[in-house]
Amino acid sequence: MPALTDQDRKFIELAYREAKKSLDEGGLPIGSVLARGSALLASGHNQRVQQGDPIAHGEMDAIRKAGRQTTYRDTTLYTSLSPCMMCAGTIVQFQIPRVIVNDTENFGGNEEFLRSRGVDVVDVAHVASIAQMRDFIQKNSVLWNEDIGV
Repeated sequence: MPALTDQDRKFIELAYREAKKSLDEGGLPIGSVLARGSALLASGHNQRVQQGDPIAHGEMDAIRKAGRQTTYRDTTLYTSLSPCMMCAGTIVQFQIPRVIVNDTENFGGNEEFLRSRGVDVVDVAHVASIAQMRDFIQKNSVLWNEDIGV
């Protein structure tokens, strides 16, 4: 695994805290951060349940909150859970070159899709993110299956 910077560690933790915020609101524990170097552009979390919006995923929320950018080619997206295909497509569409993923154990599969399109995907196996999602899935399997389209 490539060396992580102090900024990476800071944004990894922020993605985890955003996921916890969503969980505390009754939603799915998925959080995300969009940063340009050490500058935080935006953070967000999954709001499908809270807003009744099927595309309000954590990554989409962070990108939406960041607003228009002249380029995303110098940004990093941090996410508490591996991106679904919709979010992976958005990453490719906006040419976000680097994605740091806290958890690929509970949900994964699009990492190779991203890599095949030139995205540097780093799986950090963040213990707290993995445990939080595992606990959520065990307690909320119906909601989880709805979220992933099962």
